[in-house]
Amino acid sequence: MKYTPGFYLLLLMLMSSCNKYLEKEPDNRAKLTDPAKVSQLLASAYPLGNYMPFAEAMSDNAGDKGSGEADVTNSAPYAFENVPNSEQDSPDYYWHACYTAIASANQALEACNQAANPEDYQSQKGEALVARAYAHFMLVTFYAKPYDAATAASNPGVPYVTEPETVVNKQYSRGTVADVYENIEKDLLEGLPLLDDASYKVPRYHFTRSAANAFASRFYLYKKDYEKTVQYANAAVPDFLPNLRPWNTTYQTYGINNLPSEYQKTTEPANLLLVTPSSIYNYALNYVRYRYALTPAIMSDVFDVPLEVTGGEWAYITGFVGSQRNPAVPKLNYTDFALDNPTSDFGLPYGTICLFTTEEVLFNKAEANAYLGNYNGAINDLNIFLSTRLTGVTPGSIPANMALTQSKIRLHYNNTLSIQDALVKYILELRRLEFVHEGMRWFDILRYGLTVTHDFIGAGGAVANTVEIGPDDKLRQLKLPDGVKLSGITDLNR
Repeated sequence: MKYTPGFYLLLLMLMSSCNKYLEKEPDNRAKLTDPAKVSQLLASAYPLGNYMPFAEAMSDNAGDKGSGEADVTNSAPYAFENVPNSEQDSPDYYWHACYTAIASANQALEACNQAANPEDYQSQKGEALVARAYAHFMLVTFYAKPYDAATAASNPGVPYVTEPETVVNKQYSRGTVADVYENIEKDLLEGLPLLDDASYKVPRYHFTRSAANAFASRFYLYKKDYEKTVQYANAAVPDFLPNLRPWNTTYQTYGINNLPSEYQKTTEPANLLLVTPSSIYNYALNYVRYRYALTPAIMSDVFDVPLEVTGGEWAYITGFVGSQRNPAVPKLNYTDFALDNPTSDFGLPYGTICLFTTEEVLFNKAEANAYLGNYNGAINDLNIFLSTRLTGVTPGSIPANMALTQSKIRLHYNNTLSIQDALVKYILELRRLEFVHEGMRWFDILRYGLTVTHDFIGAGGAVANTVEIGPDDKLRQLKLPDGVKLSGITDLNR
């Protein structure tokens, strides 16, 4: 079934059947005879699935509005139940999308390694390695327990696939989280030096040096190697100020209707890596209209609490959508639609999303510096960030009465926390604010073992049921698709 651009309620697109969850070899595998063709293949080495819908719904950024747009890819994750199909925006869809990307990366790597002149394929090899590492990293983040040096060698991971699949239902092992992290690091460190930004026609859709270093800063932060986190953050963004989103200057001229189309542009310096998956999350503001999403009460908490430290006012553009007054930061473009062909009036919506941003790199660096004891360095970066987020402030010149200090941050928590703990907690508050709607909050919930409580509204607006997911709850790890059993993998998550 096809949908017209005006139809925004449901869009179902089934992916691979269960027994092909690691995806078949790309059809043009016999035609990879030069670097340009390998580069074309690598366009599909990025997961064309959207993790934001289920990640945001599982987080504490989502609440029950009592009514709203209904979609199982929103309601099931909110209830920590399995989405009963593989439609787009579901966890199963994302699993398939990641392994599809991995299959493309592996096919590209085989072509690079078997070429008569492998030296001409170095940039393609670098991109394939980093892309393969990224897809596996996202899989191990969602489907396995967070990295902990004390338990990583015993906790089940995800299959790390390093060669093209040539047989039906090839048998795989999950290995351990430690195994997956070791392989990710190997691919990342081998691939990053080979990247050549000049080889890309539209760099923002590929792993440039900056994007790959941003990925490395996230990887080492999650691995708790803080010195390397700072190292790669500095390599990704040597100068933060001109590369942060200009919320209190340029963005103010866009207004609530024009901001979404500008937010994800390739010309926005803050966007380090973009991807355009098929998705209905963005389209027609579904991410705002869903029943289980940002509520007025949660929005007030997310935006007001971290603001108390500065005494200023946020420059974020916010608004309310529909008669329900659904709260939103309208930053995801809601009109992206691909027609089936140039003469048709039907097709599929998609959502341009940003996988890595300058803001995340800044937070990675600040959090790592907090653990390294470089509190003033972390605060300096956060003050640069705030100078682009507070109204009436010149970017790079935050006034003293609004600037963060160690004493202000500790006072924010009633002087009950050490400066290190207080600084990390405040960084998490800013992360939650900056990436609202984008699913990033779920990563921090996983990393820090934060408890999530979801209420369900019944008749008369009263709370009818509550689900609480603690740090050791198995529901925090996504259920593996049923089809993995055909490849010899046991789902220990559920």
